[in-house]
Amino acid sequence: MTTIKKGDTVRIHYTGTLLDGKVFDSSEGRDPLEFAVGSGQIIPGLDTALPGMEIGEKKRVEVPCAEAYGPINPAMRQQIPREGIPDDIPLEPGTQLQMQTPDGQALPVTVMDADEATVTLDANHALAGQDLIFDIEIVSIN
Repeated sequence: MTTIKKGDTVRIHYTGTLLDGKVFDSSEGRDPLEFAVGSGQIIPGLDTALPGMEIGEKKRVEVPCAEAYGPINPAMRQQIPREGIPDDIPLEPGTQLQMQTPDGQALPVTVMDADEATVTLDANHALAGQDLIFDIEIVSIN
């Protein structure tokens, strides 16, 4: 039977959960996720768990935050003057917004706090600082 090696294109079904069991993403009800193994298209901790697996094989993969979205980076949190934000933009904590970098790239941010003078925005990935668990099943190997 064929086993996965670096460079293979694979399709997997997966369910990603946090340590408390909360599901943060799943391919259930959708097409399997397709990517090239070792290409950097998925988080490193999941990518390195695939070589040697076979079609139909299932595995639980525990991925520490350093091999997922990394630790929370305090430099990715920034206070900006509230006056620079249009009045119609919601600023409740947890609100997801999108900013633009100086070179025109979209940057998703989360409102952490807001008061009369400033708004604290966080550009860390929503799963930064979290250890993750993936239950995966190999659907195909090409």
